[in-house]
Amino acid sequence: MDLLIKQARLEDDAELVDLAISGGKITAVAPNIEESAATTIEAKGKVVIPGLIESHIHLDKALIADREPNNSGTLQEAIQVTAKLKPTFTEEDIYDRAKRALEMLIVHGTTAVRTHAEFDPAQGFTGFDTIMRLKEEYRDLIDIQVVAFPQEGIFKAPGTDKMMIEAMEKGADVVGGIPYNDAPANEHIDLIFEIAKRFDKDIDLHQDFADEADDTSIVYLCEKTIAEGYQGRVSVGHLTALHAMEPDQLAEVIDLMVKAQINVMPLPATDLHLGARNDAYNVRRAVTPIRKLRDAGVNICLGSNNIRNAFTPYGNGDLIQIAMLAVPVAHLGGADDLPTVLPMITTNTAKALNIKDYGIAVGNRADLILLDTQRKADVLIDIPERLMVIKNGRITVEVKKEVMIHR
Repeated sequence: MDLLIKQARLEDDAELVDLAISGGKITAVAPNIEESAATTIEAKGKVVIPGLIESHIHLDKALIADREPNNSGTLQEAIQVTAKLKPTFTEEDIYDRAKRALEMLIVHGTTAVRTHAEFDPAQGFTGFDTIMRLKEEYRDLIDIQVVAFPQEGIFKAPGTDKMMIEAMEKGADVVGGIPYNDAPANEHIDLIFEIAKRFDKDIDLHQDFADEADDTSIVYLCEKTIAEGYQGRVSVGHLTALHAMEPDQLAEVIDLMVKAQINVMPLPATDLHLGARNDAYNVRRAVTPIRKLRDAGVNICLGSNNIRNAFTPYGNGDLIQIAMLAVPVAHLGGADDLPTVLPMITTNTAKALNIKDYGIAVGNRADLILLDTQRKADVLIDIPERLMVIKNGRITVEVKKEVMIHR
């Protein structure tokens, strides 16, 4: 075999196991595997989990916070600042920043990512093409799904409809959209479905990103999803407006979302930073109601959204930190709640992104992380070192911890 991990902890209430890996696949999971391997890793009871999956990020806009600050911290200024900077983005600049952000994800154990890549008639495909290039260059280190994303809207920016088609022909994996930044929103959604059906691709929308719930399109999206037979193939990011809905209305919307099998991607780092900026007192969290959605059976996946730009002026690519942030934000620290959070950056996201052969089981891809903690229940609260990252059965990241004593 290629790789043997000895004495790994998969669950806190189960015995330690060995993991055998050959040809990029997990070939055995058993208490004591006696076969020899080209490389043997002594886990010594430390936790092994599947590779983390980033559900929603913008690699092409990463690492620009030092160029132009968002002084008010509002969504409106973030959009204005970014629009001002975008004409200065060269191919070389985007490549360098996206590459650095991608490597942040990799060293923190992310083995798959869905990234939104922008284009518009003014800027062309510079950012999109660069992300497609990185997808190919980094294919041995991380799986990249590229979303064709019309940040400036489609109808608001004439010519973008044709660019959407061209982006799909260039190889985009997912059809993106942003109904709240276009008019009319429902027609925007209709066009997205038309394109998705033409290319048989999933849909991922920036949806109802607002402090108030007086102008949402989530109900129409759910109804359209059901009518088109796209249940389980539609994901939405942000969806912050739901936090402002009255309980009865929210219950009806969530019920419809369950029927449409909408995947929801809360982005707590961004949504907390930008949300409720006009509240003078009793400031709201302005994050989609994660607990209520989860309890109803909605598939929840946490994401970073941005790293160090006008929308999110911090971040280091660590999804476990994002998940830990969601714990107090959504009141998920209870004994029964905490175990439901790690799946929001692993198995839940694999389901939303339609990633096959995922997870620690014989026959699945060997995308794994060895963590510096002895209890799986402590993964989030420890935010442990990623001692080793394994992608397709190959060690891609290794951290050696030493304590130096000088006498």
